This record gives sequence, C-alpha cells and structure tokens, in this order.
Amino acid sequence: ILSMAIFGTIGLFVSYIPLSSGEIALYRAVLAFLFVGIILLITKQKINFKEIKKELIILLISGMAMGMNWVFLFQSYKYVSVSISTLTYYFAPIIVTILCPIIFKEKMTLKQIICFIFSTVGLILIISQGSSAEGNKNYLLGIIYGLSAAMLYATVILLNKFIKTVEGLKRTFIQFFSSIIVLVP
Repeated sequence: ILSMAIFGTIGLFVSYIPLSSGEIALYRAVLAFLFVGIILLITKQKINFKEIKKELIILLISGMAMGMNWVFLFQSYKYVSVSISTLTYYFAPIIVTILCPIIFKEKMTLKQIICFIFSTVGLILIISQGSSAEGNKNYLLGIIYGLSAAMLYATVILLNKFIKTVEGLKRTFIQFFSSIIVLVP
C-alpha cells in the first residue's frame, strides 16, 4: 500500500520540483540504485558477472529505456495535468499486449482485442476532451511525451521477458546503474 501511495503521488511531487526532468530522473535512479545496493549488501546477494554476461546487453538497454522513460514522463507532467500524463503513460500495457503476438508469437485472445479497442478509444476520447478543455498549444506535446514514456516502459517490460537467468533485485540493480549512465549526460 505504501509503495502504491508513493508511486501514485509521484506526479504531484515531480510537478513542483524546480529541476529539469532529466535531473529528477537521474536523482531517482541514483537513490534507487543505492537503496537496492544496500538491500543486496544486507541480504548478502552477490552479482555473478559470469552469470549475467549473456544477458548484460539486454539489461543495459532496458535500464537505459527505464531512465529515459522517466524523463519523458516527468516532462509530460510539465505540459499536461498529472492525470492526463498518467493515463497516456498507462498505455504501456496496451502496447505490450499488441507487440507480444508479433515478438513472442503469442496468440491474442478475443478479450485482449476487445480491451485494446476500448483502451484505445478511451485514450482518444480523454485526449480529445482534454485538448479542447485545456486550450493549451503545448497540450499535444505533453501527450507525445506521455506516450513516448509509455513506449519506453513497454520496451522495458518486453526486454525483461528475454532475461531468464538474472534474479529480480540483481536485475533491478543493474538496470538502475544503466539508467544512471544514460541520464548523467
């Protein structure tokens, strides 16, 4: 519950932080990296680089996508409301649902197709309502940032499906490190 409360309020906090989206994402990645690193130390879990060598490229790319996903999401908050940004961001599972049959040769069920159609129509309706209500020239830019974040988040989800041998905390630790690398510049 605490985790969801923190994640659910991130938009409100980020909206009031007077830093660039890249800086906020970098600080988030550094704090997460340190926190997960401390947990790995306390639980005495070591990263075996021979074990992760085969999946290291995927881990690094997914971490970079994660870092950039945050940048785009936080940038979206600057142009549209937190609710619109969040709705566009949560289009990521829809993207994953559409790409899984292409990438993993999974069959789409009728239920998934119906959910995709309704989600897409709902997103279009919400976006079109917001653009007329907001009257903001940058509204479309905020939507594009939110959908870009969703695409990168979907990329992280899809890439994680290829990672078979690296456990959750170790995977997350390496991904946060990779996020830091891409965000430092």
